Amino acid sequence: MFTGLVQARGTLKPFGENQLQIESESHSILQDLALGDSVAVDGVCLTVEKILPASFVVAVSPETLRRTTLGRQLLAQGRVNLETSLRVGSKLGGHFVTGHVDGTGCLQESVSTATSWEMSFTATAAEVSRYIVSKGSIAINGVSLTVAECNSTGTWFKIAVIPHTFAETNLRDLGLGSWVNLEGDILGKYVEKFLRSGQYPPVPSTAEITPSFLAEHGYL
Repeated sequence: MFTGLVQARGTLKPFGENQLQIESESHSILQDLALGDSVAVDGVCLTVEKILPASFVVAVSPETLRRTTLGRQLLAQGRVNLETSLRVGSKLGGHFVTGHVDGTGCLQESVSTATSWEMSFTATAAEVSRYIVSKGSIAINGVSLTVAECNSTGTWFKIAVIPHTFAETNLRDLGLGSWVNLEGDILGKYVEKFLRSGQYPPVPSTAEITPSFLAEHGYL
């Protein structure tokens, strides 16, 4: 479990079969790292298999490379966001991020304002868009952010990135058309699961979750 508060950035290199070597720009993330630990790499939860003086090695499957942007980052030698797992009792400054990416999205627009960068993305896969709601939480490349605005289906949404987050993450490296990893808020997933298969009569998978539907089932 992670919080979506990035601790460092790093670069990817191939290491062994189904392995990646990650060189961190900050040594602080390596100081408390142990074999078997989980690390969010651009929002993807990976397991540490080896620790080197200025880097660490993680296991990665072909499926993970295919379903996330890590394969693209490896080819482009781009920087990735890094976060170690949340410890019990630690501050939760972002939101609960599992590191299980729902799908990818694409940057459509990035506008610099006096106080932030307003960035718009598309997310066409239903596994992602169904959990995107206005003022809800979204993890983009492992960064905890708030949805400022979205369309009714969640296939388009906008976020505002404050200067500190923009400077400390790889969001500043994105160009128009860049692909990102997206993970919806896990709380929304559990609410949906409960409503569809909990103590209430089963809900057809095509049923729309609306304010009136939630009120009928005791959520409002």
